[in-house]
Amino acid sequence: MQIQKLSEEDFENATEGGTRHLFELDTNVGFFVFFDAEDKDGNVSHMMLQYEEDNEDPTACYSFQMKDFYEFMALYLNDLEFNEEANEDDEEETYGPIHHLAHLLYHIVEEGQAVKP
Repeated sequence: MQIQKLSEEDFENATEGGTRHLFELDTNVGFFVFFDAEDKDGNVSHMMLQYEEDNEDPTACYSFQMKDFYEFMALYLNDLEFNEEANEDDEEETYGPIHHLAHLLYHIVEEGQAVKP
């Protein structure tokens, strides 16, 4: 998995042509907004903003290759179906796709803290 932590300038350049909000996830390591964006030349980027606690401004922005971003989306969407099935069984909460996604985000945030954009 190749991840790039973007500076504010990199973010502004990557989103100059517009953004499209895809989904969001609230975890114990932060609130994450997943989106794609287009720069002025039409190049598409797949990104995630991280927010901590009640901050209105993002703490970090990460860019991913499309295949990795697709994995995040797949985990998120699979969890919707997983929860539907789990609710039918009425069992205790089990480790599902969303937990795996949150675990990946935890590692991204941990590694990202050591990186200066």
